[in-house]
Amino acid sequence: MAIIGLLSSVVMASLNGARTKARDAVRKTELKQIQTALEMYYNTNNAYPIGGWYSSEPGDASGNNGGNWIPGLAPTYISSLPRDPRGGASLINPPCSSPWQASYHYYSPNGVNYKLLSHCAPENAWTSSDSFYDPVRPSWAWKLCSAEPACSSW
Repeated sequence: MAIIGLLSSVVMASLNGARTKARDAVRKTELKQIQTALEMYYNTNNAYPIGGWYSSEPGDASGNNGGNWIPGLAPTYISSLPRDPRGGASLINPPCSSPWQASYHYYSPNGVNYKLLSHCAPENAWTSSDSFYDPVRPSWAWKLCSAEPACSSW
């Protein structure tokens, strides 16, 4: 009986690790899809959608803009705006305690540059060599951005 209990705990631990890695892979893929949609929007409109720290999750500390968290992007440039795979569930990351949620965030104050985040969501360790590394939020967010100053500030 003890052997079965030990084996099942080992299996559960490895299964949970695989799930977190899968959710992180989804986050990176969705950030890239949003980035592609933003570039198509820019090619058509000569500017990025203007918005101030909109969140993909209703009730997050940042505004949700009625679910249209990147104004004008969906459905023309992306079929629908994704939400974090955990659906806003709080994580144990101390900088991301309530009222912050696991979510995607978008910011473009002027349409010239933008910053896109997977905020309070990444579940596995990463380093500054990761292409999604955000120097402003090094331990609780990933980012994609258009250019400076968005990439190293905001």
